[in-house]
Amino acid sequence: MLKIVCKQKYLFLTLCITVMSIELLHAQQGDPKLTEVYTPVPPIVTPGKTNSDAPSDAIILFDGKNLDQWESVNDSTKPANWTVADGIITVNKTGGNIRTKQSFLDYQLHIEWRIPENITGTGQARGNSGVFLASTGAGDGGYELQVLDCYNNTTYTNGQTASIYKQSVPLANACKKPGEWQSYDVIWTAPRFNGDGSLKTPAYVTVLHNGVLVQNHYELTGQTLYIGKPFYKAHGASPIKLQAHGDKSEPISYKNIWIRPL
Repeated sequence: MLKIVCKQKYLFLTLCITVMSIELLHAQQGDPKLTEVYTPVPPIVTPGKTNSDAPSDAIILFDGKNLDQWESVNDSTKPANWTVADGIITVNKTGGNIRTKQSFLDYQLHIEWRIPENITGTGQARGNSGVFLASTGAGDGGYELQVLDCYNNTTYTNGQTASIYKQSVPLANACKKPGEWQSYDVIWTAPRFNGDGSLKTPAYVTVLHNGVLVQNHYELTGQTLYIGKPFYKAHGASPIKLQAHGDKSEPISYKNIWIRPL
């Protein structure tokens, strides 16, 4: 009886393999064009010589010469009054935050920054600044990607370098020494809102710090706040904002800022 059962199982398995082989043969003999698409055709983009160089379709937000693409957050009728010298921007802490004149929704952003070699202070009072991925108002309104010196400097982890401030702890501390240039490469998906102002889809962000993945398609729960829980309020395309933090440490610098609207 056992031999009969085993033989039946063997025959069944052989039949299954035969059927699968026939189906695979038919698939291979089908028309491959049925699964080919030819539109839309992706646009041709010429990449930069290095990953930090702007590709051909990028908007240059700072080319080392001037702040023509920026304005004061305190008074949009006035130009950004941070210092430009030797191809870099240095934060003017008394001048307040600056933001782009253009507004954006989804984008790819590259920005480089440097903590002064002679930096002083500890915790949040050491090279503090921020890149607001969408500025939604005066002051620090919006969604902040933290800039800070966290090389041998500790603070609360959801406020350290490369955190989404007070929301998302970075996956790694990839900080370089003060005095060395660092980079953020950001993929930002802006939130969308319904006609009544309610949230339709949240914001998402992916960030590489010095080439290291530190935020992996993180879903924001609202705007970043110093005090209180985050929340969303309806907005559309928004400027990118750089923060003039009020800590007493030496001001940091920025350079090579470009963006690709998506």
